[in-house]
Amino acid sequence: MGARTKARKRAVDVLFEADQRGIEPVTLLAQRIAEPGTEAALPQYSVELVEGVVAHAERIDELLATHAQGWTIDRMPAVDRALLRLGTWEILFNDDVPDAVAVDEAVELARALSTDDSPSFVNGLLGRIVDLKPTLLA
Repeated sequence: MGARTKARKRAVDVLFEADQRGIEPVTLLAQRIAEPGTEAALPQYSVELVEGVVAHAERIDELLATHAQGWTIDRMPAVDRALLRLGTWEILFNDDVPDAVAVDEAVELARALSTDDSPSFVNGLLGRIVDLKPTLLA
């Protein structure tokens, strides 16, 4: 597993745990940085991912809710929600990551961490975000 893949996994862990505990992701992120516990220190890219998702959370959730046909944000499995937020941030706000890589990484994490239906759901929704990217950033 590559360094960025591991960093994405750790960022998803933080986003997921914060969601489940009902606390702000940056609060949990600060705790993880100050006290990594049994885990290795958070990679810098994990920090960038969580901070990026939080900085653009309102826009990301608005896009996901708009384009997730038949699904509300709250109805999505929590892991999928974290993966979709992270993937959307990488697609729209991180020019260092090719869109196809952002989608593939999110799909692979969905395959490893979520339900059997999650990879196709994540792929379809992030694919829609990629297709609409030129109009979303205008």
